[in-house]
Amino acid sequence: MKIIKSPQKMQKISLELKRKGKIIGFVPTMGFLHPGHLSLVKVAKKNSDVVVTSIFVNPTQFGPKEDFKTYPRDFNRDQKLLQKEGCDIIFFPQVKDIYPSNYLTYVNVEKITDILEGAFRPGHFQGVTTVVAKLFNIVLPDVAVFGQKDAQQAVVIKKMVKDLNFPMKILVAPTAREKNGLARSSRNSYLTKEQRKKAGVLYKSLELAKDLIHQGEKNSAVIINQMKKLIGLEKMAKLDYISINDAENLEPQKKLKAEVLISLAAKFGKTRLIDNLKIRVR
Repeated sequence: MKIIKSPQKMQKISLELKRKGKIIGFVPTMGFLHPGHLSLVKVAKKNSDVVVTSIFVNPTQFGPKEDFKTYPRDFNRDQKLLQKEGCDIIFFPQVKDIYPSNYLTYVNVEKITDILEGAFRPGHFQGVTTVVAKLFNIVLPDVAVFGQKDAQQAVVIKKMVKDLNFPMKILVAPTAREKNGLARSSRNSYLTKEQRKKAGVLYKSLELAKDLIHQGEKNSAVIINQMKKLIGLEKMAKLDYISINDAENLEPQKKLKAEVLISLAAKFGKTRLIDNLKIRVR
């Protein structure tokens, strides 16, 4: 397994691989890897000849009061996990390599970034799309794999790839979960043992929504109200939002149809957690 830090060197290697006809699979991460990340690497391996995983904590997607400086980092641990998983290349650039002095260029996907997480984290998605576009141009993947846990991010990236004609395929892998249903996330390391246990209520609320929909409920207000009641029983949880949107274009859904995305965000202590479920309406 190679560790590449230079964007220029990474791009050169990718160009050489493509000249040899190799299919490059790419998994962009911010490190502190968990089984969810490793499941993305597995998907990439099945769909490519060479797997590149990037580890880069991207400063432009963090707000001024968010956890960029304290975001968990452990490169040695990540390296061992990726080697065991059969990753071929780790791309590990520094901030100065991605955003050199006098950096002025950003990528912005409009409209679908103004809702859900975008409404609570202004500027977040501009940071995401900018760094992902740069990583795509450096790694030159044929296939890139993202997780369903960050569902809005996946929709935004797909839109960027389509609109900007990136010659690649985006795959979205299922959310990896802990035994109580809590979506796996690097930020789960911030939770106390009790908070981690109680946070399972978020997935329970999504399962409740799925049951209601399968029973024929199509009024989003009714579903959201029932979810809020369930989460409200857990005093540790401070809900930011619950939203029901079209799974493809993120249009808000008052009356459910086709396939919907039910998204939520809540805080347990100082830790903000997100989760979602895609459900086909019968």
